[in-house]
Amino acid sequence: MLMSKLRLVAVIMGTAAIAWAADDPVVGTWKLNVSKSKFTPGPAPKEETRVYDAQAGGINVTVRTIEADGHTTTIHISANYDGKDYPVTGSSDYDVIKLTKLSERVAEATLMHGSRVIATAKREVSPDGKTMTITYVTPQDQEHPINNQAVYDKQ
Repeated sequence: MLMSKLRLVAVIMGTAAIAWAADDPVVGTWKLNVSKSKFTPGPAPKEETRVYDAQAGGINVTVRTIEADGHTTTIHISANYDGKDYPVTGSSDYDVIKLTKLSERVAEATLMHGSRVIATAKREVSPDGKTMTITYVTPQDQEHPINNQAVYDKQ
């Protein structure tokens, strides 16, 4: 009887967490709007599509990019908004991400390779839910600093 009650509580808690995650305005498919974005130093990718799916306490992300030179990458992330390390696959630049939710529409990420911070990113969904902006910045002490502002349209 006790085990049945514990299982029921676990199911209810899991369902509540998934329902909360589903309310995340980032959930859905987003396409890069290259003309509204700024890539410093550049060049901008030809195309990028981001698909965000809710998971309890966090998000699953698939990022498919066609770079300016035509090569493609696909990055996968499954992380909670708890500031802990989560693995990233498909990126040659970073292999760990830490996510923190600042508000309903804003989240920050620290991207790392091993224990070294490669970049920070701030993701903000507009109040109407139609536009997402990601600001990606590398530390100033890097040889070739990057300061990108990518704007995405919800599909």
